Amino acid sequence: MVDGESGEATPSGKEPDCIPSPQRSVKTLPSKSPVDDAVVDVDDEEKAKRIAEKDLQYSRKQTYSGLLLVWLSFQATGVIYGDIGTSPLYVYSSTFTSQPSLEDLIGSLSIIIWSLTLIVTVKYCFIVLRADDDGQGGTFALYSLLTRYTHISYRDPKEELGVSLQRYRTGDLKAASRGIRSFLEHSKVSQFTLQLVGVLGVSMVMADGVLTPAQSVLGAIQGIKVANPSLGTSAIVSISCAIIVVLFLIQPFGTSKIGTSFAPIVTIWLLFNLCVGIYNLAVCDASVLKAFSPHYAFTYLIRNGTDGWKSLGGLLLAFTGVEALFADLGAFSQRAVQLSWLCLAYPCLLLAYIGQAAYIAVDETQTAYTNPFFNTLPPAMITSTFQLLTQIMRLSYFPHIKAIHTSSKFHEQVYMPMANWLLLIGTIIVTAVYNNTTSLGNAYGVCVITVTFITTCMVALVAILVWRLPLYVVVPVWLVFAALDGAFLSSVLLKVPDGAWFTIVLAFILASVFMLWRFGKEAQWRAESFDQLSPLALFDAAAGANPKSALTVKSGFGGMPVSTVPGLGIFFDKTGSQTYVPACFAQFVTKFAARPAIIVFFHMRPLPVPSVPLEERYVVTRTSHLQSCYNVTLRHGYTDDVLHPGLARDLITQIELAVTRTGRADVTAEVDGLRAAYDSQMVYILGKEVMRVRRANSGAGRVWGFLRALLLHAFLWIRENSRAKLADLDIDADKVVEVGFVKEI
Repeated sequence: MVDGESGEATPSGKEPDCIPSPQRSVKTLPSKSPVDDAVVDVDDEEKAKRIAEKDLQYSRKQTYSGLLLVWLSFQATGVIYGDIGTSPLYVYSSTFTSQPSLEDLIGSLSIIIWSLTLIVTVKYCFIVLRADDDGQGGTFALYSLLTRYTHISYRDPKEELGVSLQRYRTGDLKAASRGIRSFLEHSKVSQFTLQLVGVLGVSMVMADGVLTPAQSVLGAIQGIKVANPSLGTSAIVSISCAIIVVLFLIQPFGTSKIGTSFAPIVTIWLLFNLCVGIYNLAVCDASVLKAFSPHYAFTYLIRNGTDGWKSLGGLLLAFTGVEALFADLGAFSQRAVQLSWLCLAYPCLLLAYIGQAAYIAVDETQTAYTNPFFNTLPPAMITSTFQLLTQIMRLSYFPHIKAIHTSSKFHEQVYMPMANWLLLIGTIIVTAVYNNTTSLGNAYGVCVITVTFITTCMVALVAILVWRLPLYVVVPVWLVFAALDGAFLSSVLLKVPDGAWFTIVLAFILASVFMLWRFGKEAQWRAESFDQLSPLALFDAAAGANPKSALTVKSGFGGMPVSTVPGLGIFFDKTGSQTYVPACFAQFVTKFAARPAIIVFFHMRPLPVPSVPLEERYVVTRTSHLQSCYNVTLRHGYTDDVLHPGLARDLITQIELAVTRTGRADVTAEVDGLRAAYDSQMVYILGKEVMRVRRANSGAGRVWGFLRALLLHAFLWIRENSRAKLADLDIDADKVVEVGFVKEI
């Protein structure tokens, strides 16, 4: 292929450069659009294609304003800041092992202030949050966004994955950006590395989802020892585990209700920290305000040398939970997250740490640093895990598990039962094994800073390839934040033997599962790509042009004549293609040498909205070159009950409506034929694809062939034991027929 502007050749088999379509913010399904009247003329294939194209480019991003934005920001406070808001419980105790000097206290406070300012406020709030993937946040959203603008990911040729290509024309990029994009698109190693880094970031955040509740609740309960020194470790662990169980049990209520319930608690906690900080600053030692000068941060590190560098592993706990700002972006929106951080969390946390430093500086007992505050109960990082799982399932990095949308107003707020209970089990184990925030903080810190470092690097690529910023702007900014992240990361990696190994092992296991599933899916897609058959490729004589002509399967498929049996056959079609027949239909006619009198290729197309109005729900077209055959696409939202026992009757009704719009003379006869077929016999036909691993080749590739077979066997085991996409199929069970076929991968 050739680039339309520059004449530059693009890699063979890849799509040509195209102008990016503008990002749109959508609240509800538009009601007045040229293609929104979804019940179209049965012969209007062009209109059906326009609807399909519109659905593919449908934006998941939501925007809010006014009181609704304020309300959503309040909800975000209850969900996002349960972690970073409780960091004042253990930052100083995780940093110092003895009473610090005033100079060291001011130096460490300066590092905390500038970390919250540069890493959380500047980097995340003003830069990272802008790098959303159609409203979705998180490390994997950055990788997904890059795949929209560069050819770095293999896609299922049969399915539209909801990712419309928005690749810039080569001439629209600066020379350096063109070079970087060309390198990424032609280097398999760089593509695999980007994929691995994106998956690793997701894995780290999910590991964070296990560690955060344990760290936050343990930090709160350990504070009780200040009032009750006799409280033992076993009691602390037991109380913490009980609270964690309650925390996970309330997750089915949904992000919106949990956020609304916890928002007052978290808000009161943050304001409490603010007030206490102001009080301590006023009555203790106001000289700690000198920490606003970064000079004291540098002198602290220079003065303490190696010990100061090692202490960064404790100080970074001040911004643990920062990844939740980005990971929960889909549930709350960019403006809501920015408003809640800038107007509430940021000033409250600054004053909290300043007040603690002022109090510790004049503490005569020299023990205040061990437990400055101890009174809160947050909802932690659980909802962030649900958001990320939704993303990786959508892009085929994880098998399908049940996801429940918990709000009809805020479209991306979901709850996943299976993930919730697995997180509960993991958190209980972590709490019992680590049993204190110091050892747990070692594992926690690796998770946090690794994610922030990955985010820094991937956002730099987004700035170059998506935002098209020049390198002389991107590189200096990247160097500043990479240096900050690198300093913290190098420090916390020293604690790998002391507990941080857990995060690395857990993230490695999760990343391995994600990469394994994607590897298997790509092998499956390649094998299935050979099954894309048009009616003309399957049959020798098509009955579309001449109703009286005999329908015969081509010699390559047996060469048998196909008889017509009375009744209606509804074939489930996962692609919704107007060109190819469903695989289950091809298998049906080649195995039975028969076809139903009326054929319906039925495809369900989910849209990121709560509900699609009935009059816009169905798209009906006639299948070319195949007599009495219709394509029906059901466009539905996540609250629509579309799979029910009366589904066949609904489909026939919609086909009748579409047929009557044609105005043909034989409309009555066609409608009568539809009703007669339905009354005679009706069956649903589903494909049951059984996969087998192809034998490894002998010779030089034998080792890779053996390894590949091993990985694919693991993929097939997970596939056989995971939830099918049609697991919620609620139709007449006695009218379901499964057509099995074997596919080698």
